[in-house]
Amino acid sequence: MTATLEDVRALIDRLVGFDSVSRNPNLDLIDFVHGFLARHGVASDYVESDDGTKANLFATIGPRVPGGVVLSGHTDVVPVDGQPWSSDPFRVVERDGRLYGRGTSDMKTFLAIALALVPEMNRLQRPIHLAFSYDEEVGCRGAPRMIDRLVRELPQPMAVIVGEPTEMRVVSAHKGITVARTTVRGHEAHSSQTQRGVSAVSVAARLITYLDDMARERARNGPFAPGFEPPHSTIHVGCVHGGTAVNIVARDCRFEWDIRSVPGDPPEAVLADFEAYCRDHVEPGMRAVAAATGIHSEVLVEAPPLAHEDRNPALDLARRLCGHDAVASVAFAAEAGLFQRAGLHTVICGPGSIDQAHQPDEFITLDQVRAGLEFQRQLVRELSG
Repeated sequence: MTATLEDVRALIDRLVGFDSVSRNPNLDLIDFVHGFLARHGVASDYVESDDGTKANLFATIGPRVPGGVVLSGHTDVVPVDGQPWSSDPFRVVERDGRLYGRGTSDMKTFLAIALALVPEMNRLQRPIHLAFSYDEEVGCRGAPRMIDRLVRELPQPMAVIVGEPTEMRVVSAHKGITVARTTVRGHEAHSSQTQRGVSAVSVAARLITYLDDMARERARNGPFAPGFEPPHSTIHVGCVHGGTAVNIVARDCRFEWDIRSVPGDPPEAVLADFEAYCRDHVEPGMRAVAAATGIHSEVLVEAPPLAHEDRNPALDLARRLCGHDAVASVAFAAEAGLFQRAGLHTVICGPGSIDQAHQPDEFITLDQVRAGLEFQRQLVRELSG
């Protein structure tokens, strides 16, 4: 049985129809995929979250021998709250050669293509492993335990292809992401007696400025990684919460910030520098006023970058399937670095554009769906000998 564009379109409809925003359980979608594979004689395994409300899913199609390929993608999507959609984001609408809906580009189309091709995988001589994760959009939280299972239980794959939207360009490197939360405990006082208090808001502002200075230093002096835009690590504060009233010196303030690190610039260096600044230059002055004051930072999310490898079977394979040698790097973080850290050769290549990801009226063109279908079909043919 040969999968058609209509088959893929029907599966995109089904997958987009599941509201798998990261804050929600994804089990309805995973159960659908599990059942779909079972109807085609393919067993699949759940790797659940600690609370059991979410699950990764992985399956092996073909013989359990070394040299297979992992097709990896995430099932969660970002929220649509407050975005001016012109149609229901969880129902695919076709207009002018485009499919609109949350996840069409990022990245349910890649998953739909893989599922649509399952009936064509009956002659595989080397396996295709499907690895569908949860909570990628909130820091790649679900994939690590699934990757651990894959490494422990599967014959060594030749390659991992992560299907993030790259417009079918082959991507051999991406930035990492580290998300931290810094909490400042100050000391309350009347705002007419600021000398008696320690403003957590003012301290947080000082720390945020220091982080911004660190970011500017990296923009000027690197380290630089050619191929990325921008070609250096970035540091960004996204949320600030603090204070209770304008006439009270604030006791509490917290802010969340991230580091988008290029390969070769470990985020631990940024964290250590920031901690030293807090400890040596800020906290002594705070505690001279009130001993119970202080600054605490915790890492919430940590996903490593994907570093380019010259000798990379996954890269050679993806180039061959695409029919060109061009290779790119991307600034967004993905799960590819986690696979690489586990010792697996990995690239990113998938249909759709990252420019559409997370946007209102997210879409993928039908041309990109066709290109993604041909890419994965070529993979099935290659592994079928």
